Amino acid sequence: MKTIAVLGAGKIGESLLAGLLDSGRSPAELLFTERFEQRAAELTARYGIECVDVATAAERADVLVLAVKPQDIDPLLDEVAPVAGADRLVVSMCAGLPTKLFEQRLAPGTPVVRVMPNTPMLVGEAMSAISGGTHATEAHVNAVQELLGSVGRAVQVPEKQQDAVTALSGSGPAYFFYLVESMIDAGVLLGVPRHTAADLVVQAAMGAATMLRDGEEKHPALLREAVSSPGGTTVAGIRELDRHGVRAAVADAVEAAHRRSVELGRAHD
Repeated sequence: MKTIAVLGAGKIGESLLAGLLDSGRSPAELLFTERFEQRAAELTARYGIECVDVATAAERADVLVLAVKPQDIDPLLDEVAPVAGADRLVVSMCAGLPTKLFEQRLAPGTPVVRVMPNTPMLVGEAMSAISGGTHATEAHVNAVQELLGSVGRAVQVPEKQQDAVTALSGSGPAYFFYLVESMIDAGVLLGVPRHTAADLVVQAAMGAATMLRDGEEKHPALLREAVSSPGGTTVAGIRELDRHGVRAAVADAVEAAHRRSVELGRAHD
């Protein structure tokens, strides 16, 4: 890859720029667009990366990373399409939007790779799913996977699974935040100071996640059973979670997020 332009320097866009710099790329190899002048100036001062308008980015960059909200994609493509040739690699980080949308709006033959990242990109621990469009080669997809390796992990999936991925890992951090928030509130209810409860729960979450990823045993059910002594406190707590249908509620939440992702894509058909 040569010059990379991030179109839309929100939290995800900024995180990608920072990760690319940390992985050894020069600020001269990067560009970004940002509609708010003050934020643009702040990012340039922080990272030394040039802010340009969309047309300039589309002209100068070899890789265009579209990191805007789905509802903002139409005006962005209106600016990109007249300028970008089919030799550009277009990377979409727009939730719910299929590669065919970009292929229809951009120059014929433009390679498009769809990515579903998540907010842990902010701390270099993203989980991103990658799917190549009609004109994207294996080399294109591998290049995007390498690019995203600077901000976490990335896996390749068929595009038909992207809405499910959005519901699982795209929205997933919010589910964990919700659970952690609920556990902290429960600790406060039991008389533990909020800051102490937060320390306890957050570290428990960090340790549990590390065991799932790096431990010898990675199956969550077996890890849960290892903590659940017969007649003990954990068994009593899990029984209440089951009584309240938490497992079914999680499944319903993921299914609802999946439906919404499908709706976002259909809105641009």
